[in-house]
Amino acid sequence: MTQKITPSLWFEGNADEAIQFYTDAFGGEVLSVDHYPNSADEGLADFQLELAGKMLSAVFCLGDLKFMAINAGPEFKPTPAMSFMVNFDPSRDEQAREHLDTLWAKLIDGGTALMPLDTYEFSQHYGWVQDKYGFSWQLILTDPDGEPRPFIIPSLMFGAAVQNKASEAVDFYTSVFANSEKGMQYSYGQPTGPATSESLMFSDFTLAGQWFTANDSGAEQDFTFNEAVSLEVSCKDQAEIDELWSKLSAVPAAEQCGWCKDKYGVSWQIVPENMSELMKKPDAYKTMMNQHKIVIAEY
Repeated sequence: MTQKITPSLWFEGNADEAIQFYTDAFGGEVLSVDHYPNSADEGLADFQLELAGKMLSAVFCLGDLKFMAINAGPEFKPTPAMSFMVNFDPSRDEQAREHLDTLWAKLIDGGTALMPLDTYEFSQHYGWVQDKYGFSWQLILTDPDGEPRPFIIPSLMFGAAVQNKASEAVDFYTSVFANSEKGMQYSYGQPTGPATSESLMFSDFTLAGQWFTANDSGAEQDFTFNEAVSLEVSCKDQAEIDELWSKLSAVPAAEQCGWCKDKYGVSWQIVPENMSELMKKPDAYKTMMNQHKIVIAEY
């Protein structure tokens, strides 16, 4: 199945170094690289001139999930509101626990344990780590009797201003994208920190056939989603761009270069599937920088 939604990670000028780190840690590979224009005449703003000719973005694969890395400035810092669940399934890997421990050791180097690697009620072996680039990974030894899930799943945690909105958000997202459905849904059952008894302790769902998880935070937090992790959606034509933009964009001030922010604060990039081809046209970068929603006919 073609991957329609690609997690996009924002780096502060060190995307090439980070990509090497992740592909080494996970055993992944780089699929493509795009570069910034060489001058202001080609659309670079003054604050971007130091990036002239350098990597703009790259697509890389970890396990069976494609990621995009954006090489930019210090505007956005990742938060644990958007993390990645990494499933180690003993039914598919006899050395699942050992492989989990190996990856943990690589990700914790220079990073921070948000939940230490330990035994929890929901897993015999689990840990949540924020790596040295600030991105968060939940490593879990899964139940071999459960239904298999992909190796890596984007995970959304609803807290702060969107506390206890996870169930509503899952309903919304599955209504926006075709070929979407809810999976498991578990509530807390009793008040836990800012979470009510009805709040989602864990849920999973598919969007366009891809798995995601969502939960409400069980602890007070002062952070939420931001542009450091966005979700790029590949659209077949302008009609699909227009439709998704009308449903997802809820913050006019956040609209720029095909980026928008929904009513829960999650950032999306709504782009045509031939965006790389469009960016090879004359003045393409300048055109993109002047757009809010991508309009293909302007390239």
